[in-house]
Amino acid sequence: MSPKQNSAVGEQPSAKSKKATKAADGKPASAKRAKSAKPESRLAMVRRARRMNRELADVYPYAHPELDFRDPFELLVATVLSAQTTDLRVNQTTPALFAKYPTPEDMAAAVPEELEEVIRPTGFFRAKARSLIGLSTALRDRYDGEVPGTLKDLVTLPGVGRKTANVVLGNAFDVPGLTVDTHFGRLVRRWKWTDQEDPEKVEAEIAEIFPKSEWTMLSHRIIFHGRRVCHSRKPACGACPIAHLCPSYGEGETDPEKAKKLLKYEMGGYPGQRLSPPPDYPGKPAPPLGTPAGAE
Repeated sequence: MSPKQNSAVGEQPSAKSKKATKAADGKPASAKRAKSAKPESRLAMVRRARRMNRELADVYPYAHPELDFRDPFELLVATVLSAQTTDLRVNQTTPALFAKYPTPEDMAAAVPEELEEVIRPTGFFRAKARSLIGLSTALRDRYDGEVPGTLKDLVTLPGVGRKTANVVLGNAFDVPGLTVDTHFGRLVRRWKWTDQEDPEKVEAEIAEIFPKSEWTMLSHRIIFHGRRVCHSRKPACGACPIAHLCPSYGEGETDPEKAKKLLKYEMGGYPGQRLSPPPDYPGKPAPPLGTPAGAE
């Protein structure tokens, strides 16, 4: 692992990075900004947001979709299954699923009860089975068994909304898109990039801040950061590499040693969510479904 990656996975920051992230009193600059009565201008917010994206790119140069897939159909199915569960649980479930139903034609012809049993570990398995059979039938009958590469067509498929469509477009077709999941929405509001709650409105406002070419990777970086550092209830502020740019610094644990214990996945030295991660991923692959604790 390179020194750059070491710094991304929880090693002590260099003297240079400490100087950059802390003010003279030892606190992140954001802690001092929070006391300022002067509101942040739109231009200042955009500049700060773009700088945060650049710094997240340095922290997570290996950011990627955390669902295992080999083609657009597998990514589409995996993304539908990921609702209300973790990518890890989906990745542990899909090997058996795609072994049994490798194509849209196979899945469209599935016996619902048998499909439900395979995807049961992901939760809400009856509704998800209906969506998978429905979207597979649509792919078979309307798109010659191929996943369409446009937002307009994807959102017509059963169980596929804008979030799922943007995941597929960005990662299977290289068409830029913003993936506004719970992590994305939570962080962009915490960072004061938007105050919108509705995912489509969040998507529209963030799209105005960043060039289209950044949308897909921006989504990966934000989701990575939300899963690893900037948690919902206990953000690891004291171990956050962009704390100096965060207007919400102090909502979580600020002590560096205590914060370091809150880090997850490769940042905390634990397995990631993919069974088959990209070659440059610095963490450990996730264990298959049914692996005993501590056996990976």
